[in-house]
Amino acid sequence: MRYGEKSNLKLMLQALCVGLIAGVVVGFFRYGIGKTEAFWLDLFKKSHQNPLWFIVIVAGLALTGIIAGYFVKQYPHVGGSGIPEVKLQMQGKLTLQWWPILWRKLIGGIMVIGTGLFLGPEGPSLQLGSTIGQGVGQGFKQTKTNSRVLLATGAASGLSAAFGAPLSGALFVLEEIFHNFSPRVWMNALVGAIASNFVVSNLFGQKPALALAYNHSFPMPLYWHLVLLGLILGLLGHLYKLGLFNFKKLYAKITFIPRWLHGLIPLVILMPIMYYLPLITGPGNHLILSLPKSIAYSSWNLVGMLAIFYVIRIAFSIVSYDSGLPSGIFLPILTMGALIGATYGLFMVQLGLLPQKLVINLIIFAMAGYFAAIIRAPFTAIILITEMVGSLLHLMPLAVVAFIALLVDQLLGGRPIYDSLAAAMEPKSSEKGLCGEEDQISIPVYESSKLVDEKIEDVKWPDDTLIKVIHRGSQDIIPHGDTVIAAGDLLVLAVDQNRRGQVYDAIKKLQGVELDG
Repeated sequence: MRYGEKSNLKLMLQALCVGLIAGVVVGFFRYGIGKTEAFWLDLFKKSHQNPLWFIVIVAGLALTGIIAGYFVKQYPHVGGSGIPEVKLQMQGKLTLQWWPILWRKLIGGIMVIGTGLFLGPEGPSLQLGSTIGQGVGQGFKQTKTNSRVLLATGAASGLSAAFGAPLSGALFVLEEIFHNFSPRVWMNALVGAIASNFVVSNLFGQKPALALAYNHSFPMPLYWHLVLLGLILGLLGHLYKLGLFNFKKLYAKITFIPRWLHGLIPLVILMPIMYYLPLITGPGNHLILSLPKSIAYSSWNLVGMLAIFYVIRIAFSIVSYDSGLPSGIFLPILTMGALIGATYGLFMVQLGLLPQKLVINLIIFAMAGYFAAIIRAPFTAIILITEMVGSLLHLMPLAVVAFIALLVDQLLGGRPIYDSLAAAMEPKSSEKGLCGEEDQISIPVYESSKLVDEKIEDVKWPDDTLIKVIHRGSQDIIPHGDTVIAAGDLLVLAVDQNRRGQVYDAIKKLQGVELDG
């Protein structure tokens, strides 16, 4: 066995370790959230019989907000979903300690998400997995490049374990975080994702988060519904992002409460919602799974009720997430998409423009469309929904809705939500002295790139950067000054580890296209 093959095998075995450990950690994370959720639901049920239980509820929620807030005060990157942090780590713009993040995110996430706030476990699961990947990389004393592969593997493993969807876990990391369909990254991420899903399925007995079944194909003459639904999803997805970013400014104006205690605000608002409408609380998986029964009979009252549920979900999701508590928005986004699909579908049923049996189809299509519009990862959206519902029969309508919704958001000037969140927290660049330690960055050359057909010597590369090798199909080319760059090439650059993020941004400008496509 050649050295390169032996090295790749070692890395794959380490990726397997990452996946197995991530499966155990995220499986426990999901289990803890489920038990905590049941605990709070039971307390609120008891409060209906004896109002004195509200004393316990208020004290418990206050303690939750204080403990989780203190974790965020100690390590600010424990707050939120963690996906923007992982993106910045992959770009070399952020360095984090893995262990302090891991245990605080694990405990804080269970406490916060289990209360019933409109927050999800998927983003935190991804960050938990990434910290495990980082820890394994450090434990095996891997190179910077291989450490990033393991970081990406951990992220894919965490998301796979959270959703029970290994393909979309690996695909999301490539499409949204790594921005590079490198076979090396893809294979290791998939190995980790499959391993973590195996653990949560067999050790914890956990099933996919949204196991919805639908058997009716969507007829071609009714595809105009998909176009209209996609337009609505794109518009509402764009409005959601505007709300999420602008509400942060409102939180910033609240000075009479310390920033680390802002999580108490949504916890106070949660109490009446949890008391009167427990079904719509939490990440939303219970609400989504209840929709097939709810839509069995259509009425204008039901249309209005679902629309109100959507308004409550979008408003309180923004209030909850912007408080900075450890949490995610993946599942809440899917829940809002499902409510839009149900509302639209029943509205059309009432008008006599849609058969009742096809409403469930629109619920599922709308989840993919809303996800694609907000997160701007359409392939992940399509594969994720396909994996969770367990059917390949509806790829075409899923794709139509997802890409129309994405296009609407793009035309309105929207950006991928995690790119915007990452840009907001990106450390200001500072001039660092070169330490002499080499790192690598892999740059895909797109068809529309300005680098296509340029000679290496004619490109003004960033300072202290060396093109080490060009991967072109199955060939590895050692470049010279007169080597011509072709579309589809993967350039491997040697850079100083302290300037990796700056080089990444400089290459963006050189290409004339975003490296995230």
